[in-house]
Amino acid sequence: MIAAAWHDGTVTAPLTPPHQPQPNDPWQAPPSGSHVLPGKDPDAQERRTELLQGALVAVVLTVAGVALGLLWLWLAPRVPLVSDDTAVFLKNSEGEEAIGADGTFVLLALAFGLVSAVAVFLLRRRGGIPLVVGLALGGLLGSLLAWGLGTWLGPTSDVVAHAKEVGKGVTFDAPLKLHAVGAAVLAWPIAATAVHLGLTALFGPRDPEPEWMSPYGAQDAAPGGAYGQTPGGAEGAAPGSAEGQAPGAGRPSDGS
Repeated sequence: MIAAAWHDGTVTAPLTPPHQPQPNDPWQAPPSGSHVLPGKDPDAQERRTELLQGALVAVVLTVAGVALGLLWLWLAPRVPLVSDDTAVFLKNSEGEEAIGADGTFVLLALAFGLVSAVAVFLLRRRGGIPLVVGLALGGLLGSLLAWGLGTWLGPTSDVVAHAKEVGKGVTFDAPLKLHAVGAAVLAWPIAATAVHLGLTALFGPRDPEPEWMSPYGAQDAAPGGAYGQTPGGAEGAAPGSAEGQAPGAGRPSDGS
């Protein structure tokens, strides 16, 4: 009699050779033919554009300092003086006109800082370090220009000559000057920088959220464990295979 041939019905899937990467491997190296086109660097072009815009903002704000100086000359209160041929005195010793000039300059500088920050934000919502530097530098130079222009166009600084010119007992205006120079000059750049940073933080564009990729090989793992492991975690043949059967279980009986 011909003995029945024994055949194991369990078929195990072949393992992927180690030298062949998975097709969906996120760490797989790009094809050898891929390369960056020469002469096209978007980051460098973007940086040059931001630098040009920052320089333009600084120049425009410096020129705007002329308007600030003219407004300060027009709106600042005058300090009245009077002479008696021996000395020059304040006509109103208890007046606040002396500090009124500083307050007027500071308020105008704060307004200019607010307007310049809003204008720059509306023109370029993405912001950037060059724009902030341009705002600070332009505001500082504009304040210095406004201070010098208002002092130059205001009443003369030669008080004695002016008193002799107008005569005894005649009231005349004192020179237009700043007493708190540091606070007045820094009001514009500080206000412009703070307002622009606040607007960018609140209403500026947001960066896209990063997309998290699945772990390596998670979708390729077998339901019973990786590389043919049993659900219990031990390596070996699956139940019913040739190696997992008891001795003599798959041998044909004598005489069959």
